[in-house]
Amino acid sequence: MKNKVILISIDGMRSDGLKACGNPYLSKLEEICAYTYSAQSMNPSVTFPCHFSMAHSVTPQRHGILTNTYIPQVRPIDGIFEKIKSAGGVSAMFYGWEPLRDIALPGTLKFATYINAYMKESSDTALTDEALECISENKPDFVFLYMVETDEKGGHDNGWMSEEYLRRVSMAIDNVKRVIESCGEEYSVIIMADHGGHDRTHGTTLPEDMTVPMFICGNNVTAGQIEGEVSLLEIAPTIASIMGINPDDQWEGRALV
Repeated sequence: MKNKVILISIDGMRSDGLKACGNPYLSKLEEICAYTYSAQSMNPSVTFPCHFSMAHSVTPQRHGILTNTYIPQVRPIDGIFEKIKSAGGVSAMFYGWEPLRDIALPGTLKFATYINAYMKESSDTALTDEALECISENKPDFVFLYMVETDEKGGHDNGWMSEEYLRRVSMAIDNVKRVIESCGEEYSVIIMADHGGHDRTHGTTLPEDMTVPMFICGNNVTAGQIEGEVSLLEIAPTIASIMGINPDDQWEGRALV
């Protein structure tokens, strides 16, 4: 692999929620990253369809998954995990919501850890611990770290933009800081959300559900605001570009670096 990548997905993190959480590391992210606060989710703005689009760079209407239940693609497209595997790379996944495992085909992950969000005070922190240990010991080429507490314990349990929601967003950014400070010299890091939310739900085309932040940092990334329209479809092509592997010819997004 040309370069190694860590993708961090913070479920349900609204752009205005990130700005309002008060975490001081946000200013550092703006300093060292290419970033936007106006990236767009998918329709429907639901966790599994959105993550499948992130990994496969096509809309839910193309890959066919419109709910949080996995169904096989009728017209299969290779996603980023499959492309890394075919290029001889090693991938790892650390995730706090069990169905998310199916965004990667069986056999494409060398390392994987699942911790249920309600098993610990902070499954996000525990998964970050696991990811950092794996990176230290095994140096996988691609690491996907998924944090769910912002969505589950923050948004659904207490309401988007509630005090608890903002606290969970800030906790997630604390984990982002740990990853960048530990791995930022060796890995490029992408921080993204799948969707936002309103009241205690999401899934609509409201701006609160659709508008999410994105940050990209790495040795070959120019810091500053990302120009043009950006959506979840850009994730897989950007990872492929950083890693130096060929994107699938059916992917619809563009590489941002």
